[in-house]
Amino acid sequence: MDKKFDQIDRALLRALQRDARLSQRELADKVGLSQNACWRRLKTLYESGLIEGHTIRLDPERLGLDLTVFVMIRTRHHSKDWLETFRGEVLAIANVIDFYRIAGDYDYMLKVIVEDMNAFDRVYQRLIERVDLDTVTSYMTMEAIADARDLPI
Repeated sequence: MDKKFDQIDRALLRALQRDARLSQRELADKVGLSQNACWRRLKTLYESGLIEGHTIRLDPERLGLDLTVFVMIRTRHHSKDWLETFRGEVLAIANVIDFYRIAGDYDYMLKVIVEDMNAFDRVYQRLIERVDLDTVTSYMTMEAIADARDLPI
């Protein structure tokens, strides 16, 4: 950001993380600004790229998506071509909702949300059929204790 990031900006962002549906008037009231001042700060935050859009959180269980699996992947391949293929295949699987390259014993971590074990097996089979992987280890969650928390700003 070109502009100094201050406590009012932090308050705006905290409020929006909790409820992106707040009207500009409600948001301005929460942080102690006029509507115009609030609008100018929001415009700057958007232009800086700090705010990336507006989303809603859905309840996976109410949608019948009862199983969350963390998939840890190790590979022998690290070429640019292999990585492009791997990324493309993983990103083509709608049930993969988070995808990270990581450090440590594994190279990649996926968060997969599916209906049940059979649905996860279809995701797993699709993944191992299309990409050469060394090790795939899956961890099924039993309970989401803290999921999709706000960023600490």
